[in-house]
Amino acid sequence: MNKLLIPALALAALFGALPAAQAQDAKAGEKKIAMCIGCHGIPGYQASFPEIHKVPMIAGQNAKYIISALTAYKKGDRKHPTMRSVAGSLSDQDMADVAAFYEQQGKDGEAPAQLSAEAPADAADLLKRGNCVSCHGANLSRPIDPSYPKLAGQHADYLYVALKAYQTDKNPQVGRNNAIMKGMAAPYTHAELKVLTAYIASLPGELKTVPQSRFR
Repeated sequence: MNKLLIPALALAALFGALPAAQAQDAKAGEKKIAMCIGCHGIPGYQASFPEIHKVPMIAGQNAKYIISALTAYKKGDRKHPTMRSVAGSLSDQDMADVAAFYEQQGKDGEAPAQLSAEAPADAADLLKRGNCVSCHGANLSRPIDPSYPKLAGQHADYLYVALKAYQTDKNPQVGRNNAIMKGMAAPYTHAELKVLTAYIASLPGELKTVPQSRFR
């Protein structure tokens, strides 16, 4: 078997254990995002746990990925007290509707199918070592399966914190338990992660923050 396909197949098997997808309703989701907009609906908003970083842009993200992420927080496979509390309050249908709402917010823009220039040598080496394109696509914005996230243009400091979480073990408050991603992230130093995430953040992508009023 092509070795490049092994991480993708393993991830597919992992996410196949998730609950069956619910029918999605973006209109219903718009009415269910009250707990989301206080962070994800404010451009430039910064979280302070586990360190200061911008919260991820989720408008335009794949709905299936948002569902898988929320499910992981709810189960505790992603350790984050606030997100676990939020996800724990959502039913499978709520997750599907919220995910559909955020996915449709990115429909007015599309990232290029291929990048116009090669990555700098240092970043290119790190991408190759992690085999990132095998799951997230050649431009890191067209993942081979919608349960994998779009990465291009995401905040560098958020990506840095997320990748460090995959390196963290035996911490009750911080960590992510995806075995494939833990194996990918483990060999990198923090300095290398900063180079890698800075490059990914510089790429043209479809992710954005759409301002949302607290008064709905």
